[in-house]
Amino acid sequence: MALKFTTSYLEDSIGVFRHYKRLAEGAMAQVSDEELYVALDPEMNSIAVIVKHMAGNMCSRWTDFLTTDGEKPWRDRDCEFELPPEGREPLLELWERGWASLFGALEPLTEADLGRTITIRGEAHSVMQAINRQLAHYPYHCGQIVFLAKHLKGEDWRSLSVPRKQSQEFNRRVAAGEASQR
Repeated sequence: MALKFTTSYLEDSIGVFRHYKRLAEGAMAQVSDEELYVALDPEMNSIAVIVKHMAGNMCSRWTDFLTTDGEKPWRDRDCEFELPPEGREPLLELWERGWASLFGALEPLTEADLGRTITIRGEAHSVMQAINRQLAHYPYHCGQIVFLAKHLKGEDWRSLSVPRKQSQEFNRRVAAGEASQR
């Protein structure tokens, strides 16, 4: 599908969030249930831990987004890096809950809301700044998920973007309106 042209910051931001969500899901779909819990070394996070952290952040940031601080008193960030839910299904339920919080907060917004003030950890942000903050944060972690999955799958990895040595064909498909990076 071709990229939809837009000058709406909100529409494009939501599109970028959806793109990175799909990339991470495409990566997670390629790994086994056991591989979701593999950390490459003691200082790294597994895919499951990254999912738990992202979901915790999303639920905190986007619940009552316009009216309460983005760092909720009930959030235990440190716990997000320990003991993720066991099993693919509960892990993906947590993932979906986080994304539902994000999309549920963003989709009703209008361009006029972008200048409103919200707080994160008591620090004032415009709505646009808060969105940009998470547009940097979530793709960072989605990239970690893709990296880990690609490492774990090795030669069995199926590309989520433009496969090696297929750039010209991809460019042809983009020019024909058949494909897009998003």
